[in-house]
Amino acid sequence: MTASRRDIAISILQYGVGIAALAYLLSQVDIAAVSTRLRATEPDVLVAIVLVTLGGVVARFDTWRAVLAPFTHVALLTAGRVDLAVNFVNQLLPSRLSGRLAAPFILKAETGIDYGDATAAAGAHTGIYAVFYGLVSAVGLLAIVGRVSTGLLLLLVLSTALYLVAGVVVLLAGMNLTVLDRLVGVLASLAERVPRFGSALADRVRAIPDITEASADAFGRISTDPRIWLRYGAGWALALVVAPGIRVWLLFLSFGAAVDPLLLPLYLVTAYSITLLPLTPGGIGVTEATATAVFVGLGVPEAVVIPVIFLDRFLGVYVPAVVGWYPTLDMDLSVL
Repeated sequence: MTASRRDIAISILQYGVGIAALAYLLSQVDIAAVSTRLRATEPDVLVAIVLVTLGGVVARFDTWRAVLAPFTHVALLTAGRVDLAVNFVNQLLPSRLSGRLAAPFILKAETGIDYGDATAAAGAHTGIYAVFYGLVSAVGLLAIVGRVSTGLLLLLVLSTALYLVAGVVVLLAGMNLTVLDRLVGVLASLAERVPRFGSALADRVRAIPDITEASADAFGRISTDPRIWLRYGAGWALALVVAPGIRVWLLFLSFGAAVDPLLLPLYLVTAYSITLLPLTPGGIGVTEATATAVFVGLGVPEAVVIPVIFLDRFLGVYVPAVVGWYPTLDMDLSVL
């Protein structure tokens, strides 16, 4: 009970910090000035921002189709429901990786593939995502060295390193899931001691090796197939590098600021890497504050950075997360 209360208290604190940070940033925004600036923006620029955003979302959908290709053909709409639902869960939990633990259940519910394959696909998606993110963020770090404070740089180095480590660990662990066999035996014997439900629970636990063995084999096929990596990488780059880079570049131009368009996507990936650290649910508030500090250090006026970063996060993260709530309503809760 004490541990449970502590967890609840930590969660409340994380939500509080995130909301407080976001509220503080928004309090620094001149809403009237931002509204006036957006109204003065050329309609074709606003249309371009919307189209780029939609393109990035669709590209993100295709990353799921890439890891599911060895098991089944998935329609883009189905992949979209999976991605949006996973993204919704990610915003409820303090770290992107913890949020992705629900992905196998969502995949099974949406695509009908067995749980072993769903585990492999979800794990590979997480591992490949983390590796790509860590590599691109590392390049971004090189671009901002000496231009931001030492404390902020160290924080971004930590989050980038964690992305790389997490990606490698997830991919390696996924191909060696059968090491859990002995642990399963111990857990099954403990489960049998549970009153009333012990026998049924033990049977479920003993079925885990079948899942892990199948998952390890499937995981290996996915993580060693260069075609999957290339397809995934193309979707990932469009969704996480190209689309946000163009969107923020257009927004900066609309607000009268100029940033190198070639380096801008790298700055964004690095600044947003903070979402991996379990500081606030979905990185809310902290991510915006970190990105603001990065771009202020790069010479962009704070009055411009804050509304642009908020608009970018709103379009690229918060709107898809809210939309992702809808697919979860149709899911079979008994499966989840």
